[in-house]
Amino acid sequence: MTQLLWDISPPIHGASPVFPGDTRYSQQWCATITPDCPVNVSAITMSPHIGAHADAPLHYDPEGAAIGAVDLEPFLGPCRVIHAIARGPLLRWQDLAHAITPDLPPRVLVRTYERAPAGWDEDLAAYAPETIERLADLGVQLIGIDTASIDPASSKALESHQAIRRRGLRVLENLVLDTVPEGDYELIALPLKLTQADASPVRAVLRALP
Repeated sequence: MTQLLWDISPPIHGASPVFPGDTRYSQQWCATITPDCPVNVSAITMSPHIGAHADAPLHYDPEGAAIGAVDLEPFLGPCRVIHAIARGPLLRWQDLAHAITPDLPPRVLVRTYERAPAGWDEDLAAYAPETIERLADLGVQLIGIDTASIDPASSKALESHQAIRRRGLRVLENLVLDTVPEGDYELIALPLKLTQADASPVRAVLRALP
């Protein structure tokens, strides 16, 4: 049977990796089913950057919009998955060029791992800022990656985040693309309407194009 849907979101739980110092996932039960209570109700605490997530401009721009205020269009529509496995630490144009064609969709997701690691990866692959600039020149509205950040983990200048700020791009991080063949899909990865947050978890999926 032909696969029609790929879930590209990692599971979220207490052991999910986070940027060192960020808030891990935790959950407590506020109510449980008993003869006197008909429901289970929980409270969760976590960083909005855990799992597959969309960064808001507020994350890298003190005057930027919160995630609940951004346009949803970039997170929904045709996209291209490009394989650039083990090409780090920075993804250069030559790492993507084999999959760049005149009909490039406005959303590009890059797979860098053969298999996504279970824990935090200090040596994660990231986008080179000039690669983002060239994608933006081609009309790309959203970039994604299967690592925790579009910038190196040790970066303080966040040059790639500043590139998407300048060019008005949106970003998805921490995707799971291990089983996704290179090619074109429909992306569905809508962020929550969090009115004050610097990011939002997403349930990112790819759907086969007709």
